[in-house]
Amino acid sequence: MVTVRWTAAPVRTASPRRRGAVLERAILDAALEQLGTVGWNGLTMEGVASGAQTGKAAVYRRWPSKEDLVADALRAGLPRLDAAPDLGDVREDLVALCRQAREAMFSRPGFALRSVIHECDPARAERFHALIREGVVEPTVELLHEVINRGIERGEVRPDAANSYVFDAIPAMMMYRSKMYTSEWSDHELEEMVDRLMLPLLRIHAP
Repeated sequence: MVTVRWTAAPVRTASPRRRGAVLERAILDAALEQLGTVGWNGLTMEGVASGAQTGKAAVYRRWPSKEDLVADALRAGLPRLDAAPDLGDVREDLVALCRQAREAMFSRPGFALRSVIHECDPARAERFHALIREGVVEPTVELLHEVINRGIERGEVRPDAANSYVFDAIPAMMMYRSKMYTSEWSDHELEEMVDRLMLPLLRIHAP
């Protein structure tokens, strides 16, 4: 006679229901993950909902369109450029600032943002170009103001160097390389850009 033994099935505990900011963060993270794996064209609201382990209605309730969701995901995810390096030397400050900008551009959100721009049609891409300006270019320019003005105060930088052409040089060079060649700047290349482009513009004589 065969004795059948029954074992109790493991009890499944329901995961705590997420609300508010916690749920929104999960949805935004899932959107970034989708952008990194399937790109703009492959991203769907259903896929984001699945990745965030929530219902599609929860996504649409907060973001009525794919563009709105992606814009907020990128805006929330980009690293903040809010502190200018102050190492006591304008060259070292410029190199450190370039590294900060590089980290923002080549972070997961930064990479996703460039992918979106390449895949979007021109009308949609304009919205995301604004994100690059607001999230990377303009903060970099503001910090350049601080670095160069401190250099002027220390006597390292000529007084009339604080002009828009100088402030635009680093962001323009970094964005050009990123857009045209999709390659990351190495530490050596950043230092060369500072030494060969920025210091001559500022009329600094390296020791």
